[in-house]
Amino acid sequence: MPNHTVLSTRALNRATLARQLLLDRAGLSVHDAVAHLCGLQAQEPQEPFTGLWSRLRSFDPAALSDLLTGRRVVRTHLMRRTVHLLTADDVLVWRARFDTMLRQRVLGTYRRELDGVDLDALAAAGRAVLADGEPRSMGELARAVAGRWPEPGPRPLGEMLIAALIPTVQLPPRGVWRTKAGVRNLPLAAWLGRDADPLDPDDRPLVRRYLAAFGPAASADLRAWCGLAGLPAAVKALRDELAVFRDERGRELLDLPDAPRPDPDTPVPVRFLPAFDNAILGYDDRSRIIDDTHRGLSVAGERVVLVDGCVSATWTVDAGTVAVTPLRRLSRTERADVAEEGQALASFLSDGESDQLRIAG
Repeated sequence: MPNHTVLSTRALNRATLARQLLLDRAGLSVHDAVAHLCGLQAQEPQEPFTGLWSRLRSFDPAALSDLLTGRRVVRTHLMRRTVHLLTADDVLVWRARFDTMLRQRVLGTYRRELDGVDLDALAAAGRAVLADGEPRSMGELARAVAGRWPEPGPRPLGEMLIAALIPTVQLPPRGVWRTKAGVRNLPLAAWLGRDADPLDPDDRPLVRRYLAAFGPAASADLRAWCGLAGLPAAVKALRDELAVFRDERGRELLDLPDAPRPDPDTPVPVRFLPAFDNAILGYDDRSRIIDDTHRGLSVAGERVVLVDGCVSATWTVDAGTVAVTPLRRLSRTERADVAEEGQALASFLSDGESDQLRIAG
């Protein structure tokens, strides 16, 4: 086994924070930040605003809303079959690569219900319904084709159509700042004016993009982030271009040679993360940022607070007050730092009407 440099958990933590724009708030535009991060998980439509506020200097939520209504970023099913907020450019390039995975994941949930359904015929029927340009909910689309396939029921048909067979986007005002709206879908081509690019068999650009935003990382981390299984060839093809390390558990880690890997003792600010943030979910081994004992929080939709770079509390907001529940004892200095950042978050979320914060315990 090659004697590669071992990166401590703390070193990986600092690298992750730097790549995820959480070590120092970045001066990037909102569009460029979404692109750098390879998208933000967004099944909860308001959560990306907190994720970007924690990452960007002088973040204006109207800028993200404008990108959505201006069709430069979109909400769509992609990585892991979850809804992500991505740049239109990335969706057009990446969508074909995810087709097979999306089908397999829906079938993994509804294989019995969809047994015997000709998926190509189902896709054609769904496209025919959507050809009138009228946005539809998943249920409306499913009911429109259910006469031909009555046995599965609307949910399996709808999920297969919207999340897998037909590249679609969730239209604004869903995802617009401080706006509640149901999901209305249109085909990607109808919303962006052209079809997604044909499948490109070269996955190396996707691997590079992941490492730029998440590295150093193992192949298993890459797979956990995107849900794709067929990337070993791309990793193999890139090996001579990449830096190779090991973590304290002995896993091989790959990285872009010139990507930032800060000193493990670099001081880090308190950061509030939204539900399902990819800074946590973008890895198979999440111990660099969350203890194994609290790993379940990352898939339970809990919003978390990073103290010294690691998940150390959860948070909620009610009536303008941010409420923090520590997962460990916080020092006096840590509590003060959490309070300062939490008050700023409360002000942001309430459009300046409240800076109230409460820390339990």
